[in-house]
Amino acid sequence: MQVNPSIFKAYDIRGIYPEELDEDVGYAIWRAFVSFLEVDRVIVGRDMRLSGPQMFAAVANGLTDQGADVIDIGMVSTDQYYYACATLGEAGIMVTASHNPAQYNGFKMVRQMPYLLSGDEGIQDVRRLVESEDFRTPHRKGTITQQDLGDGFVEKVLSLIDVSSLRPMKVIADTGNGMVGPILERVYQSLPVELVGMYFDPDGSLPNHGLDPLQPENRAELEQRVLAENADIGFAFDGDGDRFFTIDDRGHFVPGDFLTALMAEYFLQDHPGAKIIYDVRASWAVPDLITSAGGIPLMERVGHAFIKERMAKEGAVFAGEVTGHYYFRDFFYADSGIVPSLVILEMLSRKKSRLSDLLLALEAKYFISGEINTRISADPKARLQELAEVFKDGEVHWLDGISVSYDDWHFNVRPSNTEPLLRLNLEAKSAHLMRERRDEVLRIIRS
Repeated sequence: MQVNPSIFKAYDIRGIYPEELDEDVGYAIWRAFVSFLEVDRVIVGRDMRLSGPQMFAAVANGLTDQGADVIDIGMVSTDQYYYACATLGEAGIMVTASHNPAQYNGFKMVRQMPYLLSGDEGIQDVRRLVESEDFRTPHRKGTITQQDLGDGFVEKVLSLIDVSSLRPMKVIADTGNGMVGPILERVYQSLPVELVGMYFDPDGSLPNHGLDPLQPENRAELEQRVLAENADIGFAFDGDGDRFFTIDDRGHFVPGDFLTALMAEYFLQDHPGAKIIYDVRASWAVPDLITSAGGIPLMERVGHAFIKERMAKEGAVFAGEVTGHYYFRDFFYADSGIVPSLVILEMLSRKKSRLSDLLLALEAKYFISGEINTRISADPKARLQELAEVFKDGEVHWLDGISVSYDDWHFNVRPSNTEPLLRLNLEAKSAHLMRERRDEVLRIIRS
């Protein structure tokens, strides 16, 4: 079968519907999925995208024609999907393109929690089976049953904090017409929290703003409302709910590095000496706070498939990525948007502090660029090699893209796994040096 190989990403399958990924391709992928994993039951969830019903039908047909039973968990957030895969002990498929624009769709695939299919382990095998159509001969027709695991999910995430320790707070949450709104309301209804919802109704037409809160235009209204309405904190979630972002009480966006550092430090109070995973792009604040709190910082490449596997291997209690993925040992080593929101409420309650107070020391010491994306038409590998040559007097690493470190500044540049972009993250020990080195590296990337 002819299929666009670019839809098979490093840790999921994703493409524009129907030009790159349609029902026929989806049907073939799921026959290949069953053939490759040799499973007889598969959990399937989906998000609110307008192409979701068609793609779900293709998935279900592919799975059942290949002899697997489908457990349909309906329209859910991705952390609900991970909960279902873990508690039922089955392989799974989430029909979602995460934070991509409305015209995209795709699949996140669980082998067995916490292990996902990735480009290194499984996704390219599925691609080859699709292209060859060398599927195993099914011995029966599978069935489809529905199951609602919402109550169990609510109970599980609330069990991860001490609800009795929470103090009254006003929270404004923007779920961007993605999948988090309905389940967030169910989780928060028993908490001493005044929850003000923005765009809680799932709507694949995205009538208000895009699904990626990392883009400033998608969080601007939330930032303004937190300040204008005197809220204690603002929370933003991406489209499928596996990424989470925070606006502090000043109306300022909180970088994922700083949030990872603060949550890691907090977890180490109850888990002394624990291992914490962080990604190659992170601020020095992350390993510094982990080390000073007595923990063991471990760096890993970007991507949820790799982070989950490393966490399980190391028994790490927590992991964070700068782009808003937060992972928890006690949530099956999975990432969740709702769980970190609860952890932060508990942390602020116990510390009797505002988030802005906790951030001041970090902001005075660590000067970060944030992630800066550059669309490129040239070969990204050539750009990375050029950076390696220019900065060869630094300490160069190739764990994920190129990372270069000096005593007073460092950076990582890596290709996007989903778009034709190079992503720069840079940090220095002064604001002036950060801006100077940022502009220097960008000139090379954009030359």
